Amino acid sequence: MIIDVWSDVVCPWCFIGKRRLEKAIAQLPDPSVVEVRHRAFQLQPDITKTVPTSEYLASKYRIPAAQVEAMQANVCSIADGEGLCYDLSETLSGNTTNAHRLLLWAAESGKQDQLLEQLYTSYFEKSEPVFSHQDLLEIVKRTDLNFDDAKSVLESERYRDQVQSDMAQAHQLGANGVPFFVFDMKYGISGAQPQEHFNETLKQALAESK
Repeated sequence: MIIDVWSDVVCPWCFIGKRRLEKAIAQLPDPSVVEVRHRAFQLQPDITKTVPTSEYLASKYRIPAAQVEAMQANVCSIADGEGLCYDLSETLSGNTTNAHRLLLWAAESGKQDQLLEQLYTSYFEKSEPVFSHQDLLEIVKRTDLNFDDAKSVLESERYRDQVQSDMAQAHQLGANGVPFFVFDMKYGISGAQPQEHFNETLKQALAESK
C-alpha cells in the first residue's frame, strides 16, 4: 500500500499528523506493507522574503499578536502530546520550494523520510530557518545524504516542475490545505485528525487492498 502525504515543512500540523500516521502504521502486524511518500504542498507559494511567522500570521489573518501567540501555544500543547517539543516563538516564514525539491531528490535514494524528519525537527523544535540554500545544506549535513549532490540540486532547477505538479494534483483531489493523506488513491484524511481516525482508515484501506 502507498500512502501519499501532501505537507509543507513549515506546517505545524503536518509534523503532528506525521507522528499519528507513524503510530497507526507501527500497530500493523507487518508495517513494511506500507510505503509513505512525501508530496509537495506550499502554504505560502507566493512569499518571496523571510519574515517572522508571528508577524506573517497576524498580517495574513488580520488578528492581534496576542491571538497569534495563543494559537501557537495551543499547537505546542498538542504537539507535546505527540512527543514533540515545539518552539514557535522565533520561527520564520518563507518560500519552501527548495526544501520540497530536496525532499523529492532524497526520495530517489530512499532517504526522504530521514530528510523530512530533520527539516521538521530543525524548524519546529530548534527554530532554525529552512529556506535558503545555506539553511538547507546545514540540515543535509545531519543526514546520510550526499552534501555535494544536494548542493548541485539546489543550484539547478531540478524538481521544480514536480513541486508544481504535486500541488496541482492535491488541488484536483480537493485538498485546500495540509496535511492531506491519501491511501492508495482511494481513502483520504484531511488535517491532523485524531489517532483513532488514522487507525481505522488505515485498517479499512488495507482490508480493501487485500
